[in-house]
Amino acid sequence: MKINAALTSEAQMRRRTYLVASILAALIIIVFFISMNTGQIKLSPQEVISSLFGAGTKQQELILWEFRLPRIVISVLIGAGLAISGCILQGITRNALADPGILGINSGAGLVIALFIAYVPLTTAVPVFLLPLMAFLGAAATAALIYALAYKKRDGISTSSLLLTGIAVTAGINAAMIVLTLRLNPADFQRIATWLAGSIWGTTWKFVFALLPWIVLLIPYVLYKARTLDVLNLGETTATGLGAPVKREQLLLIAASVALAGASVAVSGGIGFVGLIGPHLARRLVGPRHRYLMPVTALTGALLVLIADTVGRVILHAGEVPTGIVVAVIGAPYFLYLMARSKA
Repeated sequence: MKINAALTSEAQMRRRTYLVASILAALIIIVFFISMNTGQIKLSPQEVISSLFGAGTKQQELILWEFRLPRIVISVLIGAGLAISGCILQGITRNALADPGILGINSGAGLVIALFIAYVPLTTAVPVFLLPLMAFLGAAATAALIYALAYKKRDGISTSSLLLTGIAVTAGINAAMIVLTLRLNPADFQRIATWLAGSIWGTTWKFVFALLPWIVLLIPYVLYKARTLDVLNLGETTATGLGAPVKREQLLLIAASVALAGASVAVSGGIGFVGLIGPHLARRLVGPRHRYLMPVTALTGALLVLIADTVGRVILHAGEVPTGIVVAVIGAPYFLYLMARSKA
């Protein structure tokens, strides 16, 4: 009877996940068409579909293929990447507040990217394809620094010390970023200021192709490790007792999380809270099992960033609000709510 009940529960969970994922995918498609029609020049859904199949005017196809479509694709990719990155960190640390932005990983990637775009021209394709790699190196160095500072010989890594160390390191990196921006010429300062605000500044296909391999390779790998994340989420002692190579798996999954966050930040700029909100909303929808949680997390993060980018382009008539600011308006109160719940 217990086996039958477990099989029934598994089937119900699978159906629920398919339903939730289908709804999220449908919402992404709806927002896709809304975003296509958002801007100074309006495109109706019929014109969008015609242009997608090469039946639109030259102006419509130029707007669609060269300006709006790359930005939408990038929004979806970075939303999925940042959300999965946060899901991994929350699973490993068993900390509901873990997020690559809050822990300082995004800031570390951002500092290296700021140095890179300030001193290396992005007029050729090669520097653009180096951006995710440079961001990964910066994010990895920051993650290693946070781990070293938060680690204690007797107690190991506690979630509270990890969070506080990440916040402190983020403050230091932000201070270094301010010093850097003061030494730049106006043109480079404007580019970095745009990045810091979380405006999706990489809006051409070469930025899409620079980010795409990281997402396509790492997300399937992390999905493959879903059962391992479930075991690690039980705690190191229990996971070790179940025969899991805890240290090795933690290292590999943290590396994947850092790489996803760094590559996304390289193109998106300083967008925070996606890795916090995405996993939380997905967990409320499909529960904590990573086999079901992570695909829904990816879709939730993609939808969140796509909505934020679309909303940011319609709030002001004369310009646009950076995507990072729109996400922060949602994410900051949610973070404070989670902090209050954790103390209760």
